[in-house]
Amino acid sequence: MKNHFPLLDPLRFGAALGVAVFHQMFWSWAWVSIGVPGFEQHVAADVLYPSAAPYTWFGWVGVEIFFVISGFVIANSATNSSPKEFLLGRALRLYPAIWVCATATLIVLLVLGSGRASEYIVPYIHAMLLVPKGVVGEWLDGVYWTLAAEMAFYGLVFCAMLTKKVTLRHLAFGLTIYSAVFNAVALLVLSCTTPSDLPYLVILMFRVPCAAFLLTHGCFFALGIWLFISANRKLTALESVALAVACLSGAAEIYFFASFFLTSIPAISDQSALVPIMVWAAAVGLIAWCATRKRRPAPAVSREAPAYFRTLGLITYPLYLTHNVIGTAIIRALVDAGLDATSAVWVQLGILVLVCWFICTKIEPAIRGAMTQTIAYFGQLPERLPASRRPRFSRGLGLRLPMPARMAAAQ
Repeated sequence: MKNHFPLLDPLRFGAALGVAVFHQMFWSWAWVSIGVPGFEQHVAADVLYPSAAPYTWFGWVGVEIFFVISGFVIANSATNSSPKEFLLGRALRLYPAIWVCATATLIVLLVLGSGRASEYIVPYIHAMLLVPKGVVGEWLDGVYWTLAAEMAFYGLVFCAMLTKKVTLRHLAFGLTIYSAVFNAVALLVLSCTTPSDLPYLVILMFRVPCAAFLLTHGCFFALGIWLFISANRKLTALESVALAVACLSGAAEIYFFASFFLTSIPAISDQSALVPIMVWAAAVGLIAWCATRKRRPAPAVSREAPAYFRTLGLITYPLYLTHNVIGTAIIRALVDAGLDATSAVWVQLGILVLVCWFICTKIEPAIRGAMTQTIAYFGQLPERLPASRRPRFSRGLGLRLPMPARMAAAQ
């Protein structure tokens, strides 16, 4: 039986806000300040936030938090599901938001972007299909690189389910060892080089351009699986060792990426690489607490989590997809209208949260319903699909169409 862990929803939302603030108040100017053009500068306002750098530079660690949560919730989703149910569930969850958000991003780039319209077509198609761009080429939005890692992980889980022999436990062991070896070698190599050396840059390439290989990030997904397993039973000694290795490997990945930042960007040279590690560790600790709490005997009267927790969790995905290009475009408009730079950031975040609430509560369900009806029409709907995603049937036509469609059919 699948379970819901309500505290993961506000944690996921907080991680998304951290990433958004990082991109908008740090990455958009700090990276360009050392001569490397930032993709978001296509639409960003010409504003700087150097005084906020000590509080915003480590927001990227929200991605590592996302990956741990993803390993946890995907393990939960795959439990007691068939491969077909799992695959369809992922498609119904991911495609509606990406279709809406990628289309909105394309429109913003066409209106405000400095590139030619033809440059956005192939990245847009990749985004709409959720197909990784590969090692070369551009993303429609730079933040989409995480989708390559997510899709690779989902593919591994799906293939494991198809075999009926490879369990989540086996997958967690494999990802733990695979990623830990790479991160250990990366630490060794990076300790002997500088950010300007080729070996350093080659290893960093596996973080973003080669994200689908899961070499640097596989440990985070594995950690999520181990924490999910611990929510259902006590880990064995070997599994506990694997969990510890995944934690150390994750901390190593965060450390060498943070060190690259601190060495390359003068504005934060006095900061510590331990800060993002501590933020990530606190988030992992909360997930672990949720897992162990699940194993405890339930109280006679248990209070349900507030409904807005779930809403925050649903907002997270479209917020992540829109904050970079669309968010910085809103900042540009607000600054051009006379608002100060700092206020512009917080106002646009409020606007984005409201827009993403509308997307996840109104637009996504409509698209998801149309997808479900289409799949059901061709007889490919799994029998055990959750009732909330299953269309209603009538005796006459087989599939109960929405009212406008029924009226059109009658005409």
